[in-house]
Amino acid sequence: MPIIRLARFNLRPYRKGDEHSIVENINNPKISRATLTIPYPYTIADALSWIDQNLKAARKRKKTEINLAIDMGGQVIGGIGLSKMDGHQAEIGYWLAERYWGQGITTSAVEALSAYALNDLRLARVYAYVFSSNKASARVLEKAGYGFEGRSRRHVVKDGRRRDCLLFAVGSAPGD
Repeated sequence: MPIIRLARFNLRPYRKGDEHSIVENINNPKISRATLTIPYPYTIADALSWIDQNLKAARKRKKTEINLAIDMGGQVIGGIGLSKMDGHQAEIGYWLAERYWGQGITTSAVEALSAYALNDLRLARVYAYVFSSNKASARVLEKAGYGFEGRSRRHVVKDGRRRDCLLFAVGSAPGD
């Protein structure tokens, strides 16, 4: 698994011992509302399960996902990852502790992991779905060079409601 070193923080694999800083930084109803799968409240058991899932995924020969901690000073302040890695493309997703919002951290992390995906993993395309109500996340993707591709109506179910998502992507389609 890669370690991507940036000026203010690193992107690195999750490890045992991260559970307390994960819970401290992710246990926020605003983060849960803005993401599809992060629950609120987020417990130590959730964090331990997440770390275990990622340690197992790291041992697999064929990678279908890569999840990295956004590490600042040894603390997990966010997370970013590639999922649904299938041939030429992958989906990117991310979260960041609220106290770090508005500092360009997420944009830098998205740029760095996207570059890794396109250059090192040799993927042709990285895409993201964001809730249509999540203007901040859409702006992160735009600043990171992603282009808007469209709206998927009633694309996902969150809290019992069907929600529209916006699709963004970077890279090219196969054969381009």
